[in-house]
Order: sequence, then structure tokens, then C-alpha cells
Amino acid sequence: EEKLVESGGGLVQPGGSLRLSCAAFGFTFSIYTMKWVRQAPGKGLEWVSTITSGNGYTNYADSVQGRFTISRDNVKKMLYLQMNSLKPEDTAVYYCARGHGSSTLFDVRGQGTQVTVSS
Repeated sequence: EEKLVESGGGLVQPGGSLRLSCAAFGFTFSIYTMKWVRQAPGKGLEWVSTITSGNGYTNYADSVQGRFTISRDNVKKMLYLQMNSLKPEDTAVYYCARGHGSSTLFDVRGQGTQVTVSS
């Protein structure tokens, strides 16, 4: 079974940091482009960041550029999202997903992890 499992969410104060992790199961992780998407309360899915399979090229939404860093470990079959300088508007459920491009399109997605930024 192809599966993605996120972890690392939680409650953090504005300006704080969190690192999200995503473990991949049941497929050859190294050959796929991966991404993070998020869904804020009452809103639709928003693309956050993408990392390619080969050279690890990264791309970010304007809203997180310079604050978030996506990375991957193909040996461990793990995807990461380092989030710094968090803002209340970053509050959302964050999903790890398998898919290309700067979009919310994917074919496999995890169950999500809640990130709440509040004082």
C-alpha cells in the first residue's frame, strides 16, 4: 500500500519554528517529486512547496518563501518541511503529497498534521 504519514505539527507562538516530517511507504520514494500543501480553517487547499526527485530542485509559494525549507532524504524515504518565523496565517493542516508542479494536484496524500500558530 502506498502511504504517506506526517508528524511534527503542534502549537507554536508567532515567530517560532517547527519541523514537519513525512514518511513514505509502499513506493519508490526517490523517483517521485514531492510537495507540501496546507488547508487553513474554512479555506481550500494551498500549495506550499515542491521538491523534485532528481536534482532536488525546490520551489515555494510566495507566502512562505524565505521562511520555509523543503528537503528530502531518499535513503530514509523521508520528506521534511522546516518552518521558521511562523505567523498566525500559517495555521493549517499540513499535508505531505506526491505530485508535480506548483499546484495542489497529487495522487497520494497523507492524513495531515495540524500546525497552530498562536500566542
